[in-house]
Amino acid sequence: MKKGILIHEKNDDVGVAVLDLQTGEEVGVYTLEGEFVRLVRLHSDVPLGHKVAMRDLETGRHVIEYGREIGYAVSAIAEGEHVHVHNLKSLRWAASKTKVLENQES
Repeated sequence: MKKGILIHEKNDDVGVAVLDLQTGEEVGVYTLEGEFVRLVRLHSDVPLGHKVAMRDLETGRHVIEYGREIGYAVSAIAEGEHVHVHNLKSLRWAASKTKVLENQES
């Protein structure tokens, strides 16, 4: 079994690929401390350093990484799928856009 994904917290919705991962591969998910968490089968290719969904995520769901909300799913994301700008919107940018709009109204 390949050690392919690191997660920060056991209940994170996404982990980080530590290798280039290929569709169909089954890889191990480990904590930063090296504790095995589970296996995940890849549903899409995921480049080194990119996020991988640890569970199915419905559209609009806030996505957890580092034990914190980092963004929300702009489309449904399947477990083992590549998570990136095509299906995840950063809460940082969403918050900034809201702040900009509030400042324009003043």
